[in-house]
Amino acid sequence: MKSIAHSDANVSVGFDPNYFAQLAKLEPYNFWFRARNKLITWAFSRYCYPVDNFLEIGCGTGFVLSAMSKSFPLLKLFGSELYAEGLAFAQQRVPQATLLQLDATAMPHESEFDVIGAFDVLEHIEDDVEVLCQIKKALRSGGTLIMTVPQHQFLWSRSDEFAHHFRRYEAGDLINKLRQAGFCKIRQTSFYSSLLPLMLASRIWQHFSPKEYNVMSELKITSGIVGFFLERILDLELLMIRLGISFPFGGTLLVVAKAI
Repeated sequence: MKSIAHSDANVSVGFDPNYFAQLAKLEPYNFWFRARNKLITWAFSRYCYPVDNFLEIGCGTGFVLSAMSKSFPLLKLFGSELYAEGLAFAQQRVPQATLLQLDATAMPHESEFDVIGAFDVLEHIEDDVEVLCQIKKALRSGGTLIMTVPQHQFLWSRSDEFAHHFRRYEAGDLINKLRQAGFCKIRQTSFYSSLLPLMLASRIWQHFSPKEYNVMSELKITSGIVGFFLERILDLELLMIRLGISFPFGGTLLVVAKAI
């Protein structure tokens, strides 16, 4: 088992570390996380592989890293996380990965990684452009960034407040920030597009519901038979993306960009 390296990370309010244990239990059975892993591993295979190494920033409980390990067994895996609570679960899931506790706004690496991934991380950090600049610095010449972010400000809700988001993104705004940091876009597409009506309905319900909102309860509901059918819908959506269709609207935005 590889040890966890620590840095002088400054803990922020970008995430509540008490939820890592609940996430670790829910992720393998929840359609949202399973479908996102399929999207990420496909994008990596299509636009990055073969390469020598991969770093995931904000790796949380290691659910994405575990999928990368299964799909690309020869890949050298690295994971970074601000919170030690998340790294403890990641170490159990992916013992062969090198795990680092660090702040993404002050990364100590320079020209070390072929590919860096940031999956639903950037929205938790106030200075997102600085994080993109740090990623650019840590990538080798011509390296690739794969990222997902929550999309469309009109979907802002108590879900975002619960998750300590600073923002939801519009595609043009994110692409402009990537250019500022020294990246050029290779591919962008929305995901969870077919579920947009359900997401809107959920936001309306949250707005008018007098109950205290808890995203974990929503994740539990979508982990059973409902989640099974939603995941099949997303399998079809991913097939269309693999065929070259890029969706303009959806709950999540996927962007693949190259350092220039």
